[in-house]
Amino acid sequence: MTNPHFRKLLGALVAASVQFGTLGFAFADTTILNVSYDPTRELYKQFDEAFVAHWKAETGETVTVQQSHGGSGAQARAVIDGLDADVVTLALEGDINAIVSKSKKINPDWRTKFENNSAPYTSTIVFLVRKGNPKGIQDWGDLVKDDVQVITPNPKTSGGARWNYLAAWAYANAKDGGDEAKTKEFVGNLYAHVPVLDTGARGATVTFAQKGLGDVLLAWENEAYLALDEFGADNFDIVYPPTSILAEPPVAVVDANVDAKGTRKVAEAYLSY
Repeated sequence: MTNPHFRKLLGALVAASVQFGTLGFAFADTTILNVSYDPTRELYKQFDEAFVAHWKAETGETVTVQQSHGGSGAQARAVIDGLDADVVTLALEGDINAIVSKSKKINPDWRTKFENNSAPYTSTIVFLVRKGNPKGIQDWGDLVKDDVQVITPNPKTSGGARWNYLAAWAYANAKDGGDEAKTKEFVGNLYAHVPVLDTGARGATVTFAQKGLGDVLLAWENEAYLALDEFGADNFDIVYPPTSILAEPPVAVVDANVDAKGTRKVAEAYLSY
């Protein structure tokens, strides 16, 4: 039997806690999950810290942002298969559209929800080469020289790899005057120079910069600069080919998930920040 004095004391503590907001349910915290592609780890670490501080100052609410990173295509499939993302920040429009068409978790008009067609930043594809560029790699045509090994991730799983593929295709298409057969031949030849296909951009960077495989890494611009910081600027050079591609990685709220969890307000604020 519970002591009646204990019951009175407990009741008083609960009442005081509710009044002064010391119980968790007085000011409930919110957690959201951002499912992103491989090279954005450092970007979103800083972004999340800034957003959490901003949201606390604006609302008094503590929000926790969790991250999941991997190849963009693989990440899209994970969301389709049930990964409980509140937002996706992926490498290609096609990856978000796959979630739209295969799971209906994202509304078809997602492109209209945020500025710049829901593409908050742009990037491009560059070449990361060994210091001094011993193989003289300056343009896409140099990638198919007999003595050159190219490191790029798998286009089936990596968004960055698909941008690499598209940039190579655009180069060959322009060079060969739109001759599709010659363009296909060039791209096929390029991939014949790839000794290993990692699942994501970060894995490809490790293969090139840490494991020492290959003569050139096809990389997101930010990933190339990160490699200089992490693995030593005295070990590598960055080459900007004369032609490349403007990449516009998109973002979207996962509508079905945020509505089920009641996190839409925070998720939309996060992508608008």
